[in-house]
Amino acid sequence: MANLMMRLPISLRSFSVSASSSNGSPPVIGGSSGGVGPMIVELPLEKIRRPLMRTRSNDQNKVKELMDSIRQIGLQVPIDVIEVDGTYYGFSGCHRYEAHQKLGLPTIRCKIRKGTKETLRSSDWILRSICTLISS
Repeated sequence: MANLMMRLPISLRSFSVSASSSNGSPPVIGGSSGGVGPMIVELPLEKIRRPLMRTRSNDQNKVKELMDSIRQIGLQVPIDVIEVDGTYYGFSGCHRYEAHQKLGLPTIRCKIRKGTKETLRSSDWILRSICTLISS
């Protein structure tokens, strides 16, 4: 396993691409600290832009397994989304997103963090680099 160390600009140090399990709990609207930090909400799929979908393809076996799981117990881990000026950009949860699409579900649970255009540009570049490293 390779180690990856990156130096991030200060504007990105609060950005996270990890997700935590909601353990089947209902979606929560609002952050845990008075609106500061991520919020978990249901968003319509068509409102989420997926910039990394152009650069990668999903494992269809994993998508099918997720579809079965979502049918049985619902989505357990929300996808990560950055909101910039009212537009939502999804960078994680590609398989979960596609599973929702194929199931015909209109919305998906998302962990939303606020960002700036600078954060979005930097995040897009960093995540594309990570995807390139993982796939090579």
